Amino acid sequence: MIDRSVIVGAVAYDPKVVPIWESMREYFREANVPTDYVLFSNYEAQVDALFAGTIDIAWNTNVAYVRAERRAGGGCQVLAMRDTDLGFTSRIIARSDAGIGGLADLRFKRLAIGSADSAQAALVPLAAVRDAGIDPERDLRLVRFDLDVGKHGDTGTSELEVLRALHAGEADAGAIGYVTWIQQQEQGRVDTSLLRSVWTSGPYNHCNFTALPGFEGETAKLWTEAVLAMDGKDPRWRRLMELEGLNEWVPGRKEGYEQVERAVP
Repeated sequence: MIDRSVIVGAVAYDPKVVPIWESMREYFREANVPTDYVLFSNYEAQVDALFAGTIDIAWNTNVAYVRAERRAGGGCQVLAMRDTDLGFTSRIIARSDAGIGGLADLRFKRLAIGSADSAQAALVPLAAVRDAGIDPERDLRLVRFDLDVGKHGDTGTSELEVLRALHAGEADAGAIGYVTWIQQQEQGRVDTSLLRSVWTSGPYNHCNFTALPGFEGETAKLWTEAVLAMDGKDPRWRRLMELEGLNEWVPGRKEGYEQVERAVP
């Protein structure tokens, strides 16, 4: 039994965040693991609050997790994740008339990228470009969409701008996450005769519930067991899980963040 509320931090990147966390609070109340939440405008403030002890757990992006892990000397606890946080990839999409078949063909081309702190739409793709021997600042004409900086690409706004720029001929290629690429195609918003994927990153992890090394062991265990027990077949929690974009919660893991670690400055 936990004798106080566990405080979780989340970033308010979308209006749906409030109903998600109101439902989460109700879920944990029924699970006898009292939990409350604090909303932040950006991930940097949330990570600072985690280290200040204002919150116990941070619902972090991969970039926020990597920065917290560095700050904690590698000792953070990864409590849980969404099943959809595993196997995330970045894509580089190119115009069919740009003569681009892979990373090597990007040299001296116009590359549109999303928010500077987005792993999927900027950091991971640019790291791959560098690995291919191309200096993004010297060898590319970068078209930057630094929208909603501080939210690490969560809003998806910058990725939609990348696709818009490609359709409009304002860029030759662009970097986005595979989720955006698939969703936009499914919604009929991609001219597949004009745009095609020419590069896919290796898989990496996205978000996780991060706690510091000193977060009390029994509390961490009970909280984690509770979140992993959430059942999407229960209509009370199905909508919550749909809004949060998962089928089930899965145990946290540190493996899978290596690409992001290399890419985050």
